[in-house]
Amino acid sequence: MNLDFSADPTFSWYVVLLALSSIVMLALGAIGGGMSVGERILNVLFGVGFLGYAVYLGFIFEGGEYTLFFYAFILPVLMVGKFVKTLVAGRQPA
Repeated sequence: MNLDFSADPTFSWYVVLLALSSIVMLALGAIGGGMSVGERILNVLFGVGFLGYAVYLGFIFEGGEYTLFFYAFILPVLMVGKFVKTLVAGRQPA
């Protein structure tokens, strides 16, 4: 396992947060919450991609250069916001 918070905390936290972001994206894709089928599929695809990259960096990566995808943290926040907005809008009286 490549996670060593004392040697390279940035890398280690990136892998952990990337895995958490993927779980959020997969959960949103599974729950749906008023999202279209296309949006749910995109959530699942991004979630699988983020999880795959986290597993690669955490277990297979042997050093060198890696790419920090900041949108991996922004996208789940935006999708959770859209999910909450859709739920709130659905509960408003007509």
